[in-house]
Amino acid sequence: MPKGVGKVVAQNKKAYHDYFIEETYEAGIVLQGTEIKSIRAGKVNLKDAYARIQNGEAILFGMHVSPYEQGNIFNHDPLRTRKLLLHKREINKLLGETKEAGYALVPLKLYLKNGFCKVLVGLAKGKKNYDKREALKQKEAKREIERAFRDRQKM
Repeated sequence: MPKGVGKVVAQNKKAYHDYFIEETYEAGIVLQGTEIKSIRAGKVNLKDAYARIQNGEAILFGMHVSPYEQGNIFNHDPLRTRKLLLHKREINKLLGETKEAGYALVPLKLYLKNGFCKVLVGLAKGKKNYDKREALKQKEAKREIERAFRDRQKM
């Protein structure tokens, strides 16, 4: 299966607005106890999440997984740090690239693939405000063109 194919549970749409995504990596994620049940129910938020390389491991910070309702004492901290499962060569490559100024690791999607929870992590470079405005203009122009084609097809 190609990257990003599966049942998408959560998406970080804000990441595409705030960053230029240069490369993407599919990573597994280490979960504990009832977290996977909560994720399957769609109770997860990637909005403020980011990843870092620490001690040779990729770690995901700020991903909010709501406590599972039937989990009682077995629930975990919703904002705990979670380890990402990547190959050593991918981690070393990301470590070198994130040391450059302006690069960050941003989770883009959380999805289920063959019963496993995967995270699509993007190597991202921050956009300036004028880049964001330009992207919005292009999006609006594309929408206008689509609308014109649709109206023309109706005639």
